[in-house]
Amino acid sequence: MKTHYYLGWFNNFFPANLEKALQEDIIERKSLVMISSMPASDEIDGSAERSWLTHAGIKFEEYHLINYRVEKEDAQPLIQNASAIFLLGGDTVEQNGFLMEYGLADSIRKSDAIVIGASAGAINMSAKWLCSRNFGYEVEESTLYEGVGLGNFSVLSHFDLENNIEMVRSELSLLSEEMDNYASNKDCALRVREGHIDIVGDVYLISRSEIQKLDETI
Repeated sequence: MKTHYYLGWFNNFFPANLEKALQEDIIERKSLVMISSMPASDEIDGSAERSWLTHAGIKFEEYHLINYRVEKEDAQPLIQNASAIFLLGGDTVEQNGFLMEYGLADSIRKSDAIVIGASAGAINMSAKWLCSRNFGYEVEESTLYEGVGLGNFSVLSHFDLENNIEMVRSELSLLSEEMDNYASNKDCALRVREGHIDIVGDVYLISRSEIQKLDETI
């Protein structure tokens, strides 16, 4: 049963309801494989994301970080043998390029491991995502990126929705005609398990140019 978590960002730790869900879902805890969002830098090491899991009582026998220090041919077996895969937060565009360069997207899609993404990592788990100046990217023109594609929808994660609802609806209007878009602020999450979506915190659905706040279900 494939299970995927799309997280915002947590300045402290997961809320109790999210911790409980993860504890129940992450049964096998042999190997956690983290994928950097700034693979050329040692600053992104997954320490924050690991601390969230540790606080929830979720510890693994092995921890691996995939960045440029790991050779391409060594990255695939790590993904294939992972109990859980965590796409780290940080630079969304850089992580996307790294995923494609190392050919990790297909391996992640095929994996039966729990897949978790935080902020940039959650966005890159999308089928497609919009890189726009209005979303904080330093770009001249908006561009659609192909993500890992774990589900046929898009995620805008860790964004100040409360003050930008109409702008977000407008920006995602065209994409929302093609697929559903889920937008959330930092302390939020989507859990997708066998096609069923559960909500933690304030999450909005933008579909066919209409926006609605979803009920929390965990």
